[in-house]
Amino acid sequence: MANVLDLRGLSCPIPLIKTKDALSGAETVQVVVDEPSAKENIIKFAKSQKFRVEYVEADGEYTITIAK
Repeated sequence: MANVLDLRGLSCPIPLIKTKDALSGAETVQVVVDEPSAKENIIKFAKSQKFRVEYVEADGEYTITIAK
């Protein structure tokens, strides 16, 4: 089961830092953010680390699934 981080309401760099921390101890992490910049930064970071990334947008929120 994936770790789920609810990071809505937080501005960068906090969501990215919390995502990095979660990925250090898990194979899969699901992140929920509501800031477009947080979504972009998390996706860019995950891809730069060669992780698999999928995301879904619904009602102004982004659910990002990152797998090693």
